[in-house]
Amino acid sequence: MSGAGPTDESCAFCRVVAGAPAQVVLDDDRCLAFLDVRPLFPGHTLVVPRAHHETLGDLPPELVGPLFRRVRRLSRALEEGLGAAGSFVACNNRVSQSVAHVHVHVVPRNPRDGLRGFFWPRQGYEDETHMATVAARLRQALAAQGDAEPDVG
Repeated sequence: MSGAGPTDESCAFCRVVAGAPAQVVLDDDRCLAFLDVRPLFPGHTLVVPRAHHETLGDLPPELVGPLFRRVRRLSRALEEGLGAAGSFVACNNRVSQSVAHVHVHVVPRNPRDGLRGFFWPRQGYEDETHMATVAARLRQALAAQGDAEPDVG
């Protein structure tokens, strides 16, 4: 299945997929990758599926693998092409998602580059019972989803 699918004319990333100006670094039948116009560091790239899907959860299972194979290639390209020591890969869903089109940030990283994380406040569990309850709720939600996404070699 190709990545062709629905588009949203109001979506900035759909417009880039359709040909709006961008510094494209990868372009194929399923995905497009282009430089972020507000990068954390030069080389900060966004990888998007061509079809409009708002979040990772909305992305059809058959597109998850292709999207992340391209993310993997880009993370290696940052090291090989830009001399980055490593990379940071992130995907926001709704909260902090500036464009409602699933996209994965692939950011070059180097020791002492000044990025100190996102200052995420850590919130522990009240106790072991609370932790077990949260785990059980997640297992229950996963079980309710069924085995809709089989592992593929």
